[in-house]
Order: sequence, then C-alpha cells, then structure tokens
Amino acid sequence: MKYTEEHEWLRTEDDGTVTVGITAHAAEQLGDIVFVELPEEGDEVSKDDEIVVIESVKAASDILAPLDGEITAVNSAIVDDPAKVNEDPEGEGWFFRMKPADLAPMEDFMDEAAYKAFIG
Repeated sequence: MKYTEEHEWLRTEDDGTVTVGITAHAAEQLGDIVFVELPEEGDEVSKDDEIVVIESVKAASDILAPLDGEITAVNSAIVDDPAKVNEDPEGEGWFFRMKPADLAPMEDFMDEAAYKAFIG
C-alpha cells in the first residue's frame, strides 16, 4: 500500500487497477461519516480532480484523484452505509478502483512507515 499527504491509501491489484480509500487516521479525524458521493464508473479523471465528496458530523471534505486514469469500479456499499468507512477504512470502506494511465507516479507516494512518520 502507498499513502498520500491527503490521507488516501492506494493498493495496486493483480489486474493493474488501483483501489483507493482514506486512511484510518483520516476517518478518525473526520468523525462519523454520514454521506459519501462517488464518481461514476467510466469517468476519466486527472490527478487532483475532486472526485469524491464525504460529509461527516464534523466537516465536508473532497477526495482528490491520486492519479490520471479511468474509474473502473465504485463501492456503492459505502453510499448506502457510509459508516462502513469509519468501521473499516482500509478494507471494506474503499471508495473506488481506477485504471491508471501510468503506474510510475505510485513510486512518489509514501510507504506505511513514511506515512506513520508523516502523521506522527
């Protein structure tokens, strides 16, 4: 897994897609999540596009696309039950999968040790 400074995690899957969600730290900081709006499958996104909206009891936040690519799947379970993001942010609470235009930028993201130091 790789991590961004925006508290997203990215996991490269066997088929070359990348699954994206928010970290447990981010979910904890947001508090109880009550609403999630996801992109559409097939959407073409560019790095840093605002593509997910999250609302919690504390704040509203946008999730940015970590890479250029195409959205290949969305986790509709978290739209129906946003609390799943709080319960299992780095597992069942994933947001979307994408087919990146290029995997090379993944090397620029933090590994787990660097992310733990970042949130220190």
